[in-house]
Amino acid sequence: MPTPQETFWQGEFGNQYVDRNKEHSTINHFAKILLGNRISISSAIEIGANIGINLDSLKAIYPDIETFGVEINAKAHSILSSKHSSVLGSIYDFSPTKQYELALSSGVMIHQSPDMLPIYYSKLYQCSSQYIIINEYFSPYPVEVEYRGNDEKLFKRDFAKEMWEQYPDLKLVDYGFFWSKDYFTKSDDSNWFLFKK
Repeated sequence: MPTPQETFWQGEFGNQYVDRNKEHSTINHFAKILLGNRISISSAIEIGANIGINLDSLKAIYPDIETFGVEINAKAHSILSSKHSSVLGSIYDFSPTKQYELALSSGVMIHQSPDMLPIYYSKLYQCSSQYIIINEYFSPYPVEVEYRGNDEKLFKRDFAKEMWEQYPDLKLVDYGFFWSKDYFTKSDDSNWFLFKK
């Protein structure tokens, strides 16, 4: 059964999000994280891929990369599936049949029910054979933030710390901050973390 947050994103709000975020690029984000650390990958999976902007960026950097996205909103998935291998559905129902060199979550953990995060972390971990990228809004302590007039739809916390505590075998490769005033990345304020298994 979907969580209230998943139902929210499956519906009209999720459809509107697609319309608001069609014209966007994250190539510079991943160039900074991956090329900045001299990392080459041949496969990647994104949890909560929406229309595939992040996977598009990875393909621009690594033209031969194999990409896969998991997306819960049908409108977003119809666009995503035209460009990348993908599945429509909840991450909590998704059972990966293979691992990818990079498993990615960007701006999705913040919209999950806090009670479900240990399962979310486990899915992200299971999907990766080498690297994990987390890029989310950060808070040193858990806090709920009103999101476009909606309650219980956006949560900030130290996601990377929690995942690292759940999987202490992970090695931190690098971390950083995307600043909304940085013309190079043109991003929301968020913290990113690169782990290696």
